Amino acid sequence: MDRGWIEHTRRRLVARRVAAVWAVIWLSVASAAWAGDAPAPTRAFRPGERLTFVLKWTIIPAGEAVLEVLPQEHMAGLDVNHFVLTARSNAFVDAFYMVRDRIDAWSDAAMSQSLLYRKKQHEGGTRRDITVFFDWEEMTAQYSNQGEAREPIPITAGTFDPLSIFYWSRSADLVVGGRIQRSVTDGKKHVLGMADVVRQETVTVPAGTFDTFLIEPDLEHVGGVFEKSPDAKVQLWVSADHRRLPVKLKSKVIVGSFSGELVSVTGTGPLPTVNPSGELGPRKK
Repeated sequence: MDRGWIEHTRRRLVARRVAAVWAVIWLSVASAAWAGDAPAPTRAFRPGERLTFVLKWTIIPAGEAVLEVLPQEHMAGLDVNHFVLTARSNAFVDAFYMVRDRIDAWSDAAMSQSLLYRKKQHEGGTRRDITVFFDWEEMTAQYSNQGEAREPIPITAGTFDPLSIFYWSRSADLVVGGRIQRSVTDGKKHVLGMADVVRQETVTVPAGTFDTFLIEPDLEHVGGVFEKSPDAKVQLWVSADHRRLPVKLKSKVIVGSFSGELVSVTGTGPLPTVNPSGELGPRKK
């Protein structure tokens, strides 16, 4: 048998598995972001915040993701928030399946609804340039890819895109045993996302040790590899202080276990962590 053909086949299989890994990572982020039931009085984030995560498939590093809050902008006469999520595969994965993705999302300054969502996707040979327009006069969201638009879909008041809702949810009041919910759309589906606040626990990641809430989203409306996995689960740990920093993400699906861990934090001010006695205290430099 031709060795070149064998190597080509092996690379294709690896690329498919890596593609599945990246799909899980993105879907995990989106599903874990479905949270919140009513606006809270405090703002958990501020412009200049930058959170960096290492992404892994089982114990193998797969790449890096960065969440950023950019300076406020003006859009259609409004002050707006601008959020960015970027993800890139590492050199090892690049050899089989390069990933260079960027998501931009804009919400109103009051964090009551989304205004615009864009995703530029470069994964292997796949290229997508997705935009979701929110029309609040018509109460619709319209999805387009590479300029080809779908029919607008109806949305409800206060609906967010998959990235903005994550930032909104960081100001939600979390209570162990509670269930939290909020409407979210990617322009193709509009759903009421729900998640359970399971418990508080101490978590250690490269960025430090944190007292956290463990949140488990309901995956009923999440398709793809989650739908094909009977025991699929997504878990998100967020810090128990007012910042609600995403500290750790873990998902389990049919193609394996995937995780993301916080490795660095800038632009948030002093970070409280857990001292040996179990009490919250200022983070030591």
